[in-house]
Amino acid sequence: MTNIILCGGSGTRLWPISRTLMPKQFVKLFSDKSLFQLTLERNSKLCNKNFIVSNSEQYFIALDQMEEFITHDLQHTTNYLLEPIGRNTAPAIALACMALDFDEIVLVTPSDHLIKDEKEYEKVLKKAKEFASENKLVTFGITPTFAETGFGYIETVNEFDVKAFHEKPNFEIATSYLKAGNYYWNSGMFCFKAGVFLDELKTYSPEIYETSKIAFENATNTNNLIRIKHEDMANIPEDSIDYAVMEKSNIVKVIPSNISWSDVGSFDSLYEELPKDENNNTINKNHIAIDSKNNLVYGVERKIATVDIEDLIIIDTGDALLISKKGSSQKVKKVVEKLKESNSQLHNIHLTGYRPWGSYTVLEELTGYKIKRIEVNPGKRLSLQKHFHRSEHWIVLTGTATVTVGDEKRLVRPNESTYIKAGELHRLENEGKIPVVLIEAQVGEYTGEDDIVRIEDDFDRI
Repeated sequence: MTNIILCGGSGTRLWPISRTLMPKQFVKLFSDKSLFQLTLERNSKLCNKNFIVSNSEQYFIALDQMEEFITHDLQHTTNYLLEPIGRNTAPAIALACMALDFDEIVLVTPSDHLIKDEKEYEKVLKKAKEFASENKLVTFGITPTFAETGFGYIETVNEFDVKAFHEKPNFEIATSYLKAGNYYWNSGMFCFKAGVFLDELKTYSPEIYETSKIAFENATNTNNLIRIKHEDMANIPEDSIDYAVMEKSNIVKVIPSNISWSDVGSFDSLYEELPKDENNNTINKNHIAIDSKNNLVYGVERKIATVDIEDLIIIDTGDALLISKKGSSQKVKKVVEKLKESNSQLHNIHLTGYRPWGSYTVLEELTGYKIKRIEVNPGKRLSLQKHFHRSEHWIVLTGTATVTVGDEKRLVRPNESTYIKAGELHRLENEGKIPVVLIEAQVGEYTGEDDIVRIEDDFDRI
């Protein structure tokens, strides 16, 4: 069985922890593991192959996080499909299934869900595989524990048969669903044969099928990595698997699942899953609580002191501070909308940005200059590039950097520096065995991340 892991989405309701270039599935929130890592860990016990669907930025983050704890054998049984733009779940799943044999059973899971009852999860998957082997499309219905208005519902009859799919209800309707006992939260997880799904997609959403087929045939496929072309992806109609197939097909089964599941889709749901102290505050070594209780407090850089505070969400990421009442965290996505309207990059990237060669942290930024801490991993190098609007000063702190400026290439050691004028071709490389750490001072009329012209790149970002 192959686990298709969907890594799309930016998790806007968990801003400022989750951002476009480091969404919630890759943030280490649980025992120093990310939701993506927990998904891999959980499903690799039950599936012999992985197929990760992501964009190019997430691809490199996924590689790094896999290398932290996943076995060598698992890395070699993992394929990747890179989408240049997102077109929702139906095209993503279709493209992955086109790379598999007709009879290959696939388990489709998001990368950002938490499942705590793994024994029950294993039982549920066993039943799902039985239905899938009988050419059924299987979805997983989560046993509801309260009248949730943020999920779609699946109405069942005769335990495993789907009667209807329902949109997110209001509280009154959700309460009636809970009382009825035959309604389940739509988990967004599925199990079926790759070919059976594609046949149903072709029947009920032929345009998605045909345009996905063209995109797959035109894709590049090297070293377990499939890259879809931008134009081809843009031609695929955008739709979810629920609308495109599941709500139309007559071969759908649902598995009622009581697996301690959470989509961790808001700070309220995150609060429920995190460990707490004797006053029901989330455990945080940087939090000083005086007569405060029932609070979610997140921050890793500064001390956070609360006095006589109850039922609040406090999120400090260094460059942004969120304070919200518990119960109101669904409105956080409105903050992200405001940030986008103001052309701020706070919705997009953290102070620390991750790249396939390492990472950088913005230490200070004002009009006319920006100061960064840059770390380049052993054996990695940045692109050969130039900037139109800024000059750069590099001061090496640890390791030995190989620096190319124009036609000159030289080694720069700790406490040594180099200077790159605006417009000069340059490259930074780490040929050593330890990380290269340096301070970069950018000076110029514009210091945005989009002022980069790449000439050569090891990671195909040109």
